[in-house]
Amino acid sequence: MNYTTQMDAARKGIVTREMEIVAKKEGIKVEKLMRLVARGEVAIPANKNHKNIEPEGVGNGLRTKINVNLGISKDCNDVEKELEKVKVAVEMKAEAIMDLSCYGKTQEFRQKLIGMSPAMIGTVPMYDAVGFYDKELKELTAEELLKVIETHAKDGVDFMTIHAGINKETAEVFKRNPRLTNLVSRGGALMFAWMQLNGKENPFYEHFDKVLDICEKYDVTISLGDACRPGSIADSTDPSQIKELMTLGELTKKAWERNVQVIIEGPGHMALNEIKANMMLEKKLCYGAPFYVLGPIVTDIAPGYDHITSAIGGAIAASTGADFLCYVTPAEHLRLPDLNDMKEGIIATKIAAHAADIAKGVKGARKWDNEMSDARKNLDWNKMIELAIDPEKAKKYRENSRPEDEKTCTMCGKMCAVRNMNKVMSGKNLNVLRDDE
Repeated sequence: MNYTTQMDAARKGIVTREMEIVAKKEGIKVEKLMRLVARGEVAIPANKNHKNIEPEGVGNGLRTKINVNLGISKDCNDVEKELEKVKVAVEMKAEAIMDLSCYGKTQEFRQKLIGMSPAMIGTVPMYDAVGFYDKELKELTAEELLKVIETHAKDGVDFMTIHAGINKETAEVFKRNPRLTNLVSRGGALMFAWMQLNGKENPFYEHFDKVLDICEKYDVTISLGDACRPGSIADSTDPSQIKELMTLGELTKKAWERNVQVIIEGPGHMALNEIKANMMLEKKLCYGAPFYVLGPIVTDIAPGYDHITSAIGGAIAASTGADFLCYVTPAEHLRLPDLNDMKEGIIATKIAAHAADIAKGVKGARKWDNEMSDARKNLDWNKMIELAIDPEKAKKYRENSRPEDEKTCTMCGKMCAVRNMNKVMSGKNLNVLRDDE
């Protein structure tokens, strides 16, 4: 039986190779996964032209996935450095990589990225449009913008951020409700500017059926972009954000009618006490579609540490409904991340995702923690390092400060509670000041 997309297959009762792989990774029955894909509660982004992909599922009941942003800019256009980041991101088991290149002819880099990455690949075609045609923003036509989407799809991109929700209605709501930080979404701001400069409707909204034609043909998952995501905690959960979210819900239903998979993108910057309600709103207004959040960054005062502010918000978001976390690095708001920034961003986001999976009761999530706790009880330092989310750093810290008693560490030495409890509970003598007898 033929099918066009993963959703189409699921609705026809066809178990695809991708579904089998995802079900095995998640430890669930493939029939259950198929039902979730059919309802749109899980997406499996897997472009037909991305031949070496190792598929992942994003959505309800599955492990929280993370995305790594890469790509060149005009000021930092070293392709080799970005390709090195790709290698490391794959080694660190990031489930997704987004190419956010916004300078020059990006297709060569994008094709190399897709060819070498088993992780799912995302892009934002709007970033590419100016360089693709070597035209100023105002001069781009609707047909040309759609052509960029088709080019990315042909190249094998698995999911694309499409800012279709910033239509004329949403733009008017934004203009009537001033913000502290206006629009901070790069693609959203470009689309808003295009609309204002040309006095026309957003072509991705006006011609959404044509966008769906492309996505259905290649099985590209639409990641419906949040042009109005808050760029400060002052702007969160405001009329612009909610109006756009309502529009994204309407577009989700249109996409599902065509068997096109959908992910919804969300905030942004947001105070801790608003996160849970925002997760509920997205799931309600977008009919349970998978939710992809940047952070949320929970305070605006920590440039250089926004991987931490983001991980705090990400853990809360994912534990209360978000399915996919976009990493944030220490370089956020300051510069293009370097390799070390990327590593720190990945680790911080993986910690947030795993903490959320424990809270959500995702199958097998606690097993890793229990194994680490057992290694700590047994003072098995090699096993602790092996199990660490960042073994390289754990090993470095251990080796940089060696204790007198190799079973302990230099924090407590022979006063180590674990060492002493092990001895006492097994009926052995305990010496703290002198060598053991």
